[in-house]
Amino acid sequence: MTSVVEVKDLTKTYRGGFQALKGVSFDIRRGETFALLGPNGAGKSTTIEILEGYRDRSSGEVRVLNVDPRNGDLRWRSRLGIVLQSTGEAPSASVRELLAHFASFYPRARNVDDVIEAVGLSEKAKTSVRKLSGGQRRRVDVALGIIGSPELLFLDEPTTGFDPEARRVFWELIRGLQREGTTILLTTHYLDEAAELSERAAIVVGGKLASLGPVGELGGVEARIPIVRWRQDGRIREERTEQPGRVVANLYAALGAEPEGLEIVRPSLEDVYLSFVENDDAAPEPGPDTENVTEVTR
Repeated sequence: MTSVVEVKDLTKTYRGGFQALKGVSFDIRRGETFALLGPNGAGKSTTIEILEGYRDRSSGEVRVLNVDPRNGDLRWRSRLGIVLQSTGEAPSASVRELLAHFASFYPRARNVDDVIEAVGLSEKAKTSVRKLSGGQRRRVDVALGIIGSPELLFLDEPTTGFDPEARRVFWELIRGLQREGTTILLTTHYLDEAAELSERAAIVVGGKLASLGPVGELGGVEARIPIVRWRQDGRIREERTEQPGRVVANLYAALGAEPEGLEIVRPSLEDVYLSFVENDDAAPEPGPDTENVTEVTR
């Protein structure tokens, strides 16, 4: 399967010696949704900014749509869709006016009304963006991200602040894009969202790639072994085992009754993720206030 994104041994070092990325490598295949996971300061934002062409790398190889992002021109950028975590002040233009304006920038723009319908804002098409709710404005953000028919869509924390119902509706929108064959790079702190939408994922911790693979296989086989947990003599006890039924039967036999607080835990993506990040003490990535710091050159 053709790779839309190729990253090999990517590093990024800022002035003062802070190394945000330490040899990260991964690829994103055409048509898949790939989740980039990690705690704040892990290197996700730096990685994405390099892929989008907004930040230079210190070393390593990067190809996005078969182009080195540092050499990306307007034609290359027109093939990308970017939905940032936060946007600026909402404009006074209506939803349709704003989308029509942005559609004029792209050579292969989608039909404006079709996009408005796709994001569920048909009834708000003539409404000023300023008058929309937070969730509705987020839909406008997504509409702006897909109006140019992008081959690759960056979604940075797309459902932050959404209530559970709004998140589910948003997921259906993303599934529609997936069915169309759009390649998506997703960053999110909602692990259920990553598990629901992504085929593969990478976990970045302290600037290094901690795990990479299909969502259901991250961390390897051992990370997915069930845990039998119970309370005995006032203490929480647990045993990781591939045969939880046998362990439970032995406990019944030994104690003559059901153990107190008995549960069988099958590790979820969140459990696997936390096993990688719980001991992470990496320094935070440079944020907006240090955007213009001098970078260490290659």
